[in-house]
Amino acid sequence: METAVETNSAKPLATSDEPGPMVVLTAKASAMVKETMEREGNKFAGLRIAVVGGGCSGFQYSLDLDEEGAKDGDTSFVSSGITCFVDPMSSMYLMGVEVDYVETQFGQAGFSFKNPQAKSTCGCGSSFSA
Repeated sequence: METAVETNSAKPLATSDEPGPMVVLTAKASAMVKETMEREGNKFAGLRIAVVGGGCSGFQYSLDLDEEGAKDGDTSFVSSGITCFVDPMSSMYLMGVEVDYVETQFGQAGFSFKNPQAKSTCGCGSSFSA
């Protein structure tokens, strides 16, 4: 249900019905992707985010730097300054996912995924079931 609010501003008001990006990259995740792209010569069109079969819980996440850009049927969006591409099959599993980059006190580092659709995740957090 939307509530209309009148203002004197010419800018339209955002409504809660407007969808946000399919996947949200945190500032740390975005910084790590940008750093990697720069280190590799800035030859990439963006970040491909996907779900593939495998892992101990059934599905696992895939992040790849993509030189070609969007393919037919892909959803493209920008999150935290990074152009992202998601294929049609993966899109149903990635809605609302937050990708972060975490560093532990034991020197381990990597991307982590918070997926509101995941029914369960494995102990390492790299795979899930839906």
